[in-house]
Amino acid sequence: MSMFSKTLLGSLVLFSMLPSIHANELNSEQARAAIAPFYDALNVAPNKDSAALVLQGTAENWESCSGNDECKPREKVAPTIAGFGKAIPDLKWDIKEILVSGNRVIVRGEGYGTPAVDFMGVPHGGKSFKLMSIDIHTIENGKMSGKTYHLEDWAGAIRQLSNQ
Repeated sequence: MSMFSKTLLGSLVLFSMLPSIHANELNSEQARAAIAPFYDALNVAPNKDSAALVLQGTAENWESCSGNDECKPREKVAPTIAGFGKAIPDLKWDIKEILVSGNRVIVRGEGYGTPAVDFMGVPHGGKSFKLMSIDIHTIENGKMSGKTYHLEDWAGAIRQLSNQ
């Protein structure tokens, strides 16, 4: 086989692989659509079924990880998120920025609200908080899948509730 034929054959093999190489690439609209049910669940509204929204937006293998080895399955996360709505009836979570890399979506968010009960050890006093969050999601088949890693500044929220 000539050098030209080998180069041509190699190029054809490479070009035939391109669609599969980029098959997991999400654009920002696809990323936003995939994470929308989850972030909708974090925004409290009367008669909203936040637990159902979490389940709708996540694959069966999805886990929420608040640390490298601290992960909970979606069946435990969904009622926890719904419970936040009872403790913080005006809870809102805004997406401030989305970064997409392949099938990974990084969200910089902002949560805020006014607890209606004692919250994280702070007595109820009618005070509000605002915090930043960073979430790293993996998207497969249009849903959050695998592990989502997240950090929220709950310590800052506690300071705000204690010091205002």
